[in-house]
Amino acid sequence: MGFFDRFKSSQQEETRTAEQEHEQERLEEGLEKTKSSLFGKLDRLIRGKDTVDATTLDELEEVLVTSDVGVTTTLDIIKEVEERVARDQYVSAKELDALIRDEIARLMLEHAPERPADFSAPLPYKPHVIMVVGVNGVGKTTTIGKMAYRYRKAGKSVLLGAADTFRAAAIEQLDIWADRAGVPIIKQKHGADPAAVAFDTLASAKSRDTDVVLIDTAGRLHTKGGLMDELSKIKRVMDRQVADAPHEVLLVLDASTGQNAIRQAEEFTKSVDITGLVLTKLDGTAKGGIVIGISNEFQVPVKYIGVGESVEDLQVFDRRRFVEALFT
Repeated sequence: MGFFDRFKSSQQEETRTAEQEHEQERLEEGLEKTKSSLFGKLDRLIRGKDTVDATTLDELEEVLVTSDVGVTTTLDIIKEVEERVARDQYVSAKELDALIRDEIARLMLEHAPERPADFSAPLPYKPHVIMVVGVNGVGKTTTIGKMAYRYRKAGKSVLLGAADTFRAAAIEQLDIWADRAGVPIIKQKHGADPAAVAFDTLASAKSRDTDVVLIDTAGRLHTKGGLMDELSKIKRVMDRQVADAPHEVLLVLDASTGQNAIRQAEEFTKSVDITGLVLTKLDGTAKGGIVIGISNEFQVPVKYIGVGESVEDLQVFDRRRFVEALFT
């Protein structure tokens, strides 16, 4: 029995609430384009072939790379496939599909945490301060609004800090999301000192006895030294107001950008102490294979994924349920 077969057997024993079933359905729908692209390419690769040879493996490598699984992860998969073909004497190309699924499942699940993140879980700090970073256009402000909604729905009090004072529409956009999520917001005028906004937000959170603080920051490129220095300043100022703040630094990445998301993750993790990743827009792209690569290649965990436009469509990233949705 292969790794994937054991995984399927374990999934049959899991019981879920109606809400969890709904989330799984949304995840499966969100990954539909990715599944059609990846497994469509695999099907075309296998069709008409009788054996797995060197040419087949070269073509498989191309399929995985062009499906945005990532070069490093692709090489890991190819290496394992080569070893298993040699060891188990797989000769039929028809068996390659099951073998690939087995290797993807193994890569994603062998080092999966026992428990994924949970909006309802007890928090180690009060207020628990989360700073959100990323380049413009990845869905950073939208992610903050959806996180605020999920935390409030889980019974926690939430406060937003509009520290992206660089982009003219950022404050107004976060204000709309605060209203949609039903949480308060601390803001100043466009062009104000972002560190001052963060400081005021934490001071207000302490006076209100708030559970969770979400701090928006200006969308920036890792090559912009001044903006990266600004992030360091915001962190120093917050630490003066709340010890060890920020307690989490989440990097938001747009899954539809494929390999560019991996490059952003590489560069940001060099410059900023990132504690978690958020992958957005999975529902609108065929490049969801990027989740496989990022999950395998980075020590920083993927915490949340976006699978739709609704305020409820930000999901806690559960590797097991992701694998199940990908292979359903």
